[in-house]
Amino acid sequence: MKIYRAKDYNDMSRKAANIISAQVIMKPGCVLGLATGSTPIGAYRQLVEWYKKGDLDFSEVTTVNLDEYRGLTRENDQSYYYFMNENLFDHINIDKSRTFLPDGMEADSDKACRDYNEIIQSVGGVDLQLLGLGHNGHIGFNEPGIAFETETHCVNLTERTIKANMRFFPAEKDVPRQAYTMGIKTIMSAKKILVVVSGEDKADIVKEAFFGPVTPAVPASILQLHNDVIVVADEAALAKCSDTADDK
Repeated sequence: MKIYRAKDYNDMSRKAANIISAQVIMKPGCVLGLATGSTPIGAYRQLVEWYKKGDLDFSEVTTVNLDEYRGLTRENDQSYYYFMNENLFDHINIDKSRTFLPDGMEADSDKACRDYNEIIQSVGGVDLQLLGLGHNGHIGFNEPGIAFETETHCVNLTERTIKANMRFFPAEKDVPRQAYTMGIKTIMSAKKILVVVSGEDKADIVKEAFFGPVTPAVPASILQLHNDVIVVADEAALAKCSDTADDK
C-alpha cells in the first residue's frame, strides 16, 4: 500500500486525477470502477478540465460504478446515475452505453445483483477502482460486519449513513434505506485500487483502516491485503498517522 500525502482537498483531487488519467492513457480501453460522494468530485472536475484541453480521450473507456440506491429512478437528482452524468459523463466523450451502475429500480434484489455481477465479468473486471472512505470504514455501501467475500448485494443502510445522507433529501422519510453495492470480493478483484480521503473528520478512520487490524468491523481494512493500493489523503485526514507518507 502506497500512501501519498496531499496538502489539501485540491491537491488530493489533482493527484488522484493524475493516477486515473495515467490509467486511461496507458490503456485507452480500460475499465474504471467509479465512486460517488463529495470526495471524488474534485478529481472528476480535474479530469473534465484535462479532457477539454485535449489531454484525455475517454472514447474507449468502460465504467462500472460501486453502487446505486434501491428505489430511486435514474432521473432522481440524488441517484448515482444522475450524479455521474452531472459530474463526469456529460462533460467528456465517453460512450454512455458503456457506463454501468446497478439497476436501482429492479425490485428483485437477487436479479439486480446477479445482473450486475454478470456485467462486471463481461467487461473483463476492473483495471482501476476508485474508492472513498466512510466514517465507519465502509467502502461502497459495505457496512461494518458484512462478510469480506460478498459480491454485489443489497444492503440495509445504517442509521449513521441514513443521517449522513439526510442533507441531500427533502425529509428523512425520503432517504433510501437500501442500496445495491459491489461487494468486498469484487472490489478486491480490481487490478489497482485508488482511495481518496479528505478532512480532519476522517483522521480516526484512516488510522484504523490502514494501520489497524484487518477485520470486517472496519471494511476498508481489507485493502491492506491487496497488492496494489494507492491512498491519496490530505494532511488533515492523515493527521493521526505518521509524519511522512510512505509505503505501508
